[in-house]
Amino acid sequence: MALQALQSSGVAFRRILSHFPEELSLAFAYGSGVYRQAGPSSNQKKAMLDFVFTVDDPVAWHSKNLKKNWSHYSFLKVLGPKMITTIQNNYGAGVYYNTLIMCDSKLIKYGVISTSVLIEDLLNWNTLYIAGRLQKPVKIIAMNENVALRAALDKNLRSAVTAAFLMLPESFSEEDLFTMIAGLSYSGDLRMVVGENKAKVMDIVKPNIAHFRELYGHILQDNPQVVYKIQQGRLEIDKSPEGQFTQLLALPKTLQQEIHNIMDPPGKNRDVEETLFQLANDPDCGDIVHLGLLAIVRPSSLRQSTKGIFTAGFEPATLACALDRNRTRTLQSTDRRSVH
Repeated sequence: MALQALQSSGVAFRRILSHFPEELSLAFAYGSGVYRQAGPSSNQKKAMLDFVFTVDDPVAWHSKNLKKNWSHYSFLKVLGPKMITTIQNNYGAGVYYNTLIMCDSKLIKYGVISTSVLIEDLLNWNTLYIAGRLQKPVKIIAMNENVALRAALDKNLRSAVTAAFLMLPESFSEEDLFTMIAGLSYSGDLRMVVGENKAKVMDIVKPNIAHFRELYGHILQDNPQVVYKIQQGRLEIDKSPEGQFTQLLALPKTLQQEIHNIMDPPGKNRDVEETLFQLANDPDCGDIVHLGLLAIVRPSSLRQSTKGIFTAGFEPATLACALDRNRTRTLQSTDRRSVH
């Protein structure tokens, strides 16, 4: 599968991984500390390394990690691995982050997510949080033979292409496509309003076109709705109502449902397929798909940011910074709602 092509043989990542319990179904590194970005995040030497660890049994994994890395956790560690897992699974985007950790002389943060929760997000885009990170180039450090997980990783990439197609014109460049894909999980993400560079999507894509091509090239070449002119770096897609209806039917279930909620007025009680058929004939189809993405990403990013206040710990500087960021994001969100 495509993700395997981006596996890292770097000793530095494996050394960091050796500090953690081994029972991982997937481990990957991402962000500006792994792939070069333009703009303010261009200095990789100073960048924090970001990791996600996927585990089949989060209670058992946190229990072992608490014994090995007690200092990594905030005050929540006193509640024990079962409560940590409850917080991980039931609040925010289903991931538990430990941040600002010195490991093997490098500053890192790492998120822990249940394999079953990740598979659901990859397939259905329940939160598009970790699934969104996996739509961009990452360094796969470890991956077991979980067939369902591997299939879900591939489906997530195909879904990203489909959603991007619906928001793009009939003809566009590779860079246009990859910029649209990279921006899917930032639609409505409050970090793009406050606290992070608003040009972040372009900064991710421009230096990494080759990595995106490696990730998505085979999907584009196999797609019967696409004319992929590799040498020119151009693509043409089927924008007919029939073509768009096919694409809408292939979208993840949560996005389909959010689109249905936007399109279906009270009392109509149409099924989702009827709504998608109507949308396929609507000139504003791409805008409605974008609104559906907003409805997924905005609440999950806000809940995850709020959870981060507690998982980051109550060291004075960290707490003050986290509280200030969260308060500003909440005010911004409230201001936008009052305008509409």
